Amino acid sequence: MIVRRGGPFLLAVLLLARSAQAAQVPLGPDDPAAATVAGPTLAFSGPPPPAPPDVIARDAEGRTTIRAVRVSGPMQIDGALDESLYDVPAMTDFVQVEPQQGEPATEKTEIWFGFDGDNVYISFRCWDSRPERRVTKDMRRDGSAMFSGDDVVYFFLDTFYDRRNGATFTVNSLGGRSDGQVTGDQYNGDWNPIYDLAAGRFDGGWTVEVALPFKSLRYRAGEAQIWGFNASRTVRWQNEISVLVPVPPWRGLSSARQPQLAGTVVGIEAPSGSKNLEIKPYAVSSVTTNTNVLPRIVNDVTGEIGVDLKYSVTPNLIADFTYNTDFAQVEADEQQVNLTRFSLFFPEKREFFLENLGTFTFGGVAPTAGSDTPILFYSRRIGLDGGLPVPIVGGGRLTGRAGRYTIGLLDIHTEDAPTSRATNFSAVRLKRDVLRRSSVGVLYTGRSISQIGTGRNAAYGVDGVFNFFNYLTISSYWARTETEGVASDDDTSYRAQLDYVGDRYGVQLGQLAVGSRFIPEVGYVRRADIRRSNAEFRFSPRLESSRSIRKLSWIGGVTYVEDGSGRLETRDQEAEFAIEFENADRFAVAYLGAYELVPRPFRISSNVIVPVGSYNYDTASLTYTTGPQRRITGNLRVDHGTFYSGHRTALSATRGRLSFGPKLFVEPTYSVNWVDLEEGSFTTHLAGGRVTYTATSQMFASALLQYNSDNNTVATNVRLRWEYLPGSELFIVYNDERDTRARDFPALATRSLIVKINRLLRF
Repeated sequence: MIVRRGGPFLLAVLLLARSAQAAQVPLGPDDPAAATVAGPTLAFSGPPPPAPPDVIARDAEGRTTIRAVRVSGPMQIDGALDESLYDVPAMTDFVQVEPQQGEPATEKTEIWFGFDGDNVYISFRCWDSRPERRVTKDMRRDGSAMFSGDDVVYFFLDTFYDRRNGATFTVNSLGGRSDGQVTGDQYNGDWNPIYDLAAGRFDGGWTVEVALPFKSLRYRAGEAQIWGFNASRTVRWQNEISVLVPVPPWRGLSSARQPQLAGTVVGIEAPSGSKNLEIKPYAVSSVTTNTNVLPRIVNDVTGEIGVDLKYSVTPNLIADFTYNTDFAQVEADEQQVNLTRFSLFFPEKREFFLENLGTFTFGGVAPTAGSDTPILFYSRRIGLDGGLPVPIVGGGRLTGRAGRYTIGLLDIHTEDAPTSRATNFSAVRLKRDVLRRSSVGVLYTGRSISQIGTGRNAAYGVDGVFNFFNYLTISSYWARTETEGVASDDDTSYRAQLDYVGDRYGVQLGQLAVGSRFIPEVGYVRRADIRRSNAEFRFSPRLESSRSIRKLSWIGGVTYVEDGSGRLETRDQEAEFAIEFENADRFAVAYLGAYELVPRPFRISSNVIVPVGSYNYDTASLTYTTGPQRRITGNLRVDHGTFYSGHRTALSATRGRLSFGPKLFVEPTYSVNWVDLEEGSFTTHLAGGRVTYTATSQMFASALLQYNSDNNTVATNVRLRWEYLPGSELFIVYNDERDTRARDFPALATRSLIVKINRLLRF
């Protein structure tokens, strides 16, 4: 592991992690119930375990205890449900979350939970009264339509039984899969564990069998295990969501993803903890052309090799190491048009940084576009400069749990590049569980050379997230940055926010401050030198008497942003009325009354500059979103109103999808802005489309085509991904970018063809 200046601090935290691991706390000290399972007494929340042959027990408070069944014979994962496990009674009696909360599910679902010395087995039998109306539109792993548009089954595992975190698995009726991690209230859908599954059909419906290796999961030390568990099913043609363990309706599709409300699984006997080791070497070759540099690069052939390594320090602390890291297979960023004076936010897409990304979340803030709340750790600062790749020599990461502590350590070193010097990046995250569902923690990030070319930049802070009942969250943080060569005054940021997210009512109150010299260079700040106050209120009653309307929603909010001297910079007054129909379509009308102070001129288009001044504008919008079960889906929006010194009209069609069966679909998107200001008029167009063909659940090809008039480019990104063995992949990637301003359009700007193969070795 490469350690530069952050080394002593990282070493200290590693020692702390070891001591915390040695001081493991007992299970669930705040939980009222206890039972004897596999010898020792382990505390858990729920009724006493059911006596054989029963496998599920429920109490009057809605709590559920499930008895895992040891599988006595071999399991063949083929979707047939004909092994000895299925002689055991199934878990059933699902209840609705939507549309009739608490009522029995209209379609029967059965579940089995088993295990042996190597795997955990989760199986479903889904009865279907109208199989011809079943919806399955996506077979890709982590396909965009799977969770929101298909008939699926879903299950959640809280393997640490901390009632805070967990892993999720979603499977549709053709065996398409999606998986992710839950860290507090943050969801990371880019976790891809290795496991086996199969879907099948029978006369009355469809089946799913899943075999999860213990090696692919992280759990508490010891043979006797207690886990959290819930499962749900979506029947798309009825727009119905049902769950095994009842939960409140406000989470909708993610209702089962609530660890504090999950059922309890007892009786699991895990294998003795071995030091699992995974080695994943890769080889990549590329042919590149770049006409934007001097001297020009034409058909330059290169090749590289590298390796990633994963090692289980303990059953729940994982060390990852990477050498000569390469991300050539990553899909290109989706283009954006910027009509503001602030920088754009692009999400992380690189696999190494996506895994366990929630560990480094700070202050309860999820990285989102358009948010004024700073992100203290933003992994795209590593290995990218102005959107261009910077070679990564290597580095390491340690993430996981040790008793009541969540630990995250990261250290990465980059090479010299034309636009940057060799730099070391580090991050340290330590979080401790408090109360039932709350936490406090610290975060440190460091960069050995600042972006302004001077010495080290560092950021550090403390945060807390406090959850009460099932709906109320209070989150806060205080942070500071230090940059050599930059004055140290006004270099702090703090935030306090209250969120109440009930099904019928919602409230958000927040206060945020960002200093003018708050510069986390391994983070992201959209705007500095602000003091922001906001309040939002929601009323969303359900119309049980209506057969066509499920819910109405009224939302109103106000935001004030002042600079450090108390001068008003932004004031937004927003209101929205929305109707959610029983068929999952949604219609909304919204109004925005805004004031904005422009303290410095900024270029809004290539030939228009917005001057210094104060601007008031009003915008009305109409939005219609189709239900995800439809063959053609999308979001249509129209905006019109005043804008700076003039007017703006915008039309957008986003999140579009046209399905041609479960293997082929097209996702078009288009937006246009007609802007007429006193300083000049201009029109922006952003058009694109993604075409995806899925040969099998392990192989797909996609093409992302984009045109952006704002930067005068046409870009193409074509990718083939084949998981030829579990965890081992072949990628073929073609990138092409052309300048629309060139006289001989389509003139080539850049082009590359990349072939990459990796091989997973598990020990």
